[in-house]
Amino acid sequence: MLLPTLTAAGLIVDAVVHWTYAPDLAAIEGGVIGGDTLFRVQAVVAAVAAVAVLVRTRRWTYAVAFVVAAGAVGALLFYYHVDVGALGPLPAMHEPVWYPEKTISLVGEGVAALAASAGLLLERTRVIPRE
Repeated sequence: MLLPTLTAAGLIVDAVVHWTYAPDLAAIEGGVIGGDTLFRVQAVVAAVAAVAVLVRTRRWTYAVAFVVAAGAVGALLFYYHVDVGALGPLPAMHEPVWYPEKTISLVGEGVAALAASAGLLLERTRVIPRE
């Protein structure tokens, strides 16, 4: 029960940080999707993945949780280091500053990604008896 709990906890941290800061991103320009909408979608997807991995601990829920968490880590680091401007429908999200909430989000997402990948590997090796 440790891996699902760690995975869900990290995803919930991600969801709370994204939901809390979504209104601050309403003014970001470029793209079709607003920064606030993008952050709210990330928050909801992370929360749904957290609930899924707690309610139904399976390979597919770990896989979904991993994609959500690792994708968030990748996006955070990418937009910290690279200024690509608006990217397709996405707004210009480059933010080359670091602050405590960003660290909290990164740690939560990282814990969730690591726990989900471990859970995925362990669920994969579990033998299911055939009847």
